[in-house]
Amino acid sequence: MTPQQETRPPAAAKPVRWAADTVATMREGARVRLDYSAQSLWRVDRMIEEIRREGPPYAAVERVLRGFGAYAGEVIVRQTGAEWWTTGGDHWVRTPDGRLWDPVDEARRAYGGHGSLRLLCRDATAPH
Repeated sequence: MTPQQETRPPAAAKPVRWAADTVATMREGARVRLDYSAQSLWRVDRMIEEIRREGPPYAAVERVLRGFGAYAGEVIVRQTGAEWWTTGGDHWVRTPDGRLWDPVDEARRAYGGHGSLRLLCRDATAPH
């Protein structure tokens, strides 16, 4: 276990695992490298758009979207020192300025054509 993992709150356990699984799946299956940078979210938004254009039912892509959202949340956490929070099964990112972000829901919104993980990250990392 790395020092960063040892100090992570328990709320981070699931989304950190979902993000890591997404990175591995994209690397092995789609040959896409995700490096937890804000720039990598351009690729994630494009992948969500491609999936949306193919038109699978939401239930078929729900876990993929959750993974993409968790990945975006981890990008925000790593760039800002934010923390994962959880309530009622939902996972949120709380940035140091106290704002709450829902990257998993933003991935769902992106799938519906109304969201962007790249823009969410831009907003979350911008000075408030």
